[in-house]
Amino acid sequence: MQNGNRLERMTRRWWFFLLFVLIQFVPPYASKGYQWQEWGDVISQALGRAIVYQHPQIYPIFKVIPVVLLIGIVVFRNKVARLFSIYVSISYVLFAFGQSIAVTEKYGLTFCPINIVMFLVVAVFWAWEAVVLQNDFRPVKIPIWRYWVAPLALLAFWYPLNRQTAMPDFNPAYIFTNGAGLAFCLMTPVYVGLLTLYWPRVNMATLRVTSLVGLIIGLYNMGTNFIVKPSILWWNGVLHIPLLVISIYALVLSLRKIEKNVVAGSG
Repeated sequence: MQNGNRLERMTRRWWFFLLFVLIQFVPPYASKGYQWQEWGDVISQALGRAIVYQHPQIYPIFKVIPVVLLIGIVVFRNKVARLFSIYVSISYVLFAFGQSIAVTEKYGLTFCPINIVMFLVVAVFWAWEAVVLQNDFRPVKIPIWRYWVAPLALLAFWYPLNRQTAMPDFNPAYIFTNGAGLAFCLMTPVYVGLLTLYWPRVNMATLRVTSLVGLIIGLYNMGTNFIVKPSILWWNGVLHIPLLVISIYALVLSLRKIEKNVVAGSG
């Protein structure tokens, strides 16, 4: 528990947040090389043609497993807490490599070190939670307004977008068939949103780091979807709003000072 307290304090330090700012200046890699002016294009191709998009046959697996685990949290509570955290940790490892690496004709092998490092840091914190089990999923009474995260998280998980047209497509089959289960931007609202419903009886450091990275990636998405290519990607931008707003909300919660008796007595 002492190590947990040390990590909780460390993730509050100004220099910890500064590290995440500084890492944003690490350039992408391309085996064929590129001019600095092409930096943005390299990132765009690495993310837009990432290896995860080459294997749609596995998408349903990574939609069904989270649903089963979330139901398990509701029904069995802390009995599945460790299994849930292990799966979330593995998910972030898959996000790190599956969404950040691509082989393109123009640049060859490309990848984004920024995303890989940040996602792996999140994975480490969830793996640590699987060991210390600070998340407490026992029933807790909370104000009804705190459930506002649920419909947004569901929207992200559903991801009702037509991949060919990039326009709205509310096909209910997408809940179990699209690639949202392997996407950082779409699963983070689910995982972080869940923790906010059990706050403050959660692993604050894990919540803080996950929501911080979610905020950073959310801001990138707002710029790309609403500023760079709004006519094409506006709906994709809307579907990334849950990532941004839930991450901000969770980060604020994680930074609040909580009295020990509040945590102990919240169940």
